[in-house]
Amino acid sequence: MKRIVLKFAALMAVFVLLMMIDRALFIAVYGAASGASASELWGAAMAHGFGIDLSVAAYLTVIPALCTVARTLTLSRVPLRIERAYYWVAGALLAAVFILDLGLYGSWGFRLDMTPVFYFTTSPASALASVTPLQAVGGAVAFAVMTWLFAKALLLTAGRITVSPLTPRWRGTITALLLTGLLYLPMRGGVTVATMNLSHAYFSSNMKLNHVAVNPLFSLLYSATHQSHLDSQFRFFDSDDAARAALPDAATAPGCPTDSLSLLTERPDIYLIILESFSNHLLPSLGGEPIAVKLDSIARDGAVWTRFYANSFRTDRALPAILGGFPSQPTVSLMKYVDKAERIPGLAGELKRQAGYETSYYYGGDINFTNMQAYLRGSGFDSITSQADFSLREASGKWGAHDHTVMNRALSRIKSRRGDAPRFTVVQTSSSHEPFKVPYTNPRFADNERTNAFAYADSCLGAFVDSLNRIDPRALIVIVADHYAVWPLRSTLTDIESRHRVPLVITGGALGSRGLRLDTPGSQNDIAATLLSLLGLDPSPFPFSHDLLDPSQPHFAWIAEPETAGIITGSGRALLNTAGGTPLPDSDPALIPGAKAWLQLIYSALGK
Repeated sequence: MKRIVLKFAALMAVFVLLMMIDRALFIAVYGAASGASASELWGAAMAHGFGIDLSVAAYLTVIPALCTVARTLTLSRVPLRIERAYYWVAGALLAAVFILDLGLYGSWGFRLDMTPVFYFTTSPASALASVTPLQAVGGAVAFAVMTWLFAKALLLTAGRITVSPLTPRWRGTITALLLTGLLYLPMRGGVTVATMNLSHAYFSSNMKLNHVAVNPLFSLLYSATHQSHLDSQFRFFDSDDAARAALPDAATAPGCPTDSLSLLTERPDIYLIILESFSNHLLPSLGGEPIAVKLDSIARDGAVWTRFYANSFRTDRALPAILGGFPSQPTVSLMKYVDKAERIPGLAGELKRQAGYETSYYYGGDINFTNMQAYLRGSGFDSITSQADFSLREASGKWGAHDHTVMNRALSRIKSRRGDAPRFTVVQTSSSHEPFKVPYTNPRFADNERTNAFAYADSCLGAFVDSLNRIDPRALIVIVADHYAVWPLRSTLTDIESRHRVPLVITGGALGSRGLRLDTPGSQNDIAATLLSLLGLDPSPFPFSHDLLDPSQPHFAWIAEPETAGIITGSGRALLNTAGGTPLPDSDPALIPGAKAWLQLIYSALGK
């Protein structure tokens, strides 16, 4: 029986040690950027992460524990073989999680969840498009080495503690069964009412310090087990109370427009351009650097919102907000749930239903990535042009066809139009995305691939807008970014509000108002109601969307990324740590009920 107890102790100890080694590696790579002291990183964060490490270790111990129970009952070597094979599987699992987490955190700013799994399963090629050959080789070597080291650590410790049928046999079996049952306690996180969850790792107002304490495997498993029963998550109020709290009075405070946009034609052709990874930090007129100078010029001439925000951090989170008025979610992506996405009204479908618009979509990449085609078809797009519609030479980039190729294809179709029906055309760019390999070099940015890629995308945009203005005098051109991502580096933008600020610009021959700077706070989910109202159409199919041009409506931005969600108004903000539902520092207490209510209502709508 002592050997059984020793084996269980060895298993737990080795698994916890491996996870503490991962945390040490994480601190070595990202600790300096957290701004925390050595005692906070190596003391407090390690201590607060220990409970979650213990929980994960208990989960990983279950299979060898059951093999140990089996060994007390039989002389067969089958349980032993299963146990040894499992050590290699566990080693490979931990190695894969640790490497992915370390590699992605620098770009994403949160510990590993199901997001990369969703990306990879929908289109492996697109999911790996940002990975350089050196990174791929380095990752593969690191995975092989870490798998071998982890498996050997288990085999040379717990694996050497052999257990066989004892006399009397029942004592060993009962001991092994009892110890296996006791694993439930660390799995659950103890005997208190609250079970183990991510909030156990959150102990500081410094979010990066909390991230040190988070166990990446637990984060992944927690995300995987919270992809269903969405309407039962984030229940802060009764349904009626949530509806009342969702539109706080403070949201109608400063920021309402004093001027309204006017149109020169009742049914303009609408061209919506979704720019990959652009942010306010690229435009001088919005306080940024002189990188996207063409867009900056377009913004100065047309109408630009100075306090506009991306809903989330990736394109699949942005498209339902931009094209369907549905706010992004912190823990899931609506586009993962094709059946739910089909039930969400689409801007294209409403323009077609209410005003007879013809709808088309242009994108140079894999249209099946993140279930994009299913979502676009369901939201009302009749014609979709994507990577498969370009030749191999045209689609030679990592993300398929480069921006100028996609825009030229769209222009050729626009020029050859037939009939008088108004058109709703969406062009989604992709070249300003890692790995930033573009067929263009701007002398100003020759030494920086990132800024050069943005300068290239900006030049394509400028040429496209100029062409539209020449060939379509009734064009209403709407330009918006999908999300902030890569410039400036995410690590330099620690404030989530600053990180999510993106341009929203309206221009074109159909626009009767020029040189407008609107300070109304809003986010991508407000585009649908704003456009429909501007056209004199009914925006009611989009209950989460507000007309940015109507002073009587509440105006606030919704932002959500893993671990954080909340609202930003003209007078303040309320941001929640979604792991525990607790407010982040600098949150306005008056706005917290509204942030919680919106989070609840979004998930209630998803659960229908």
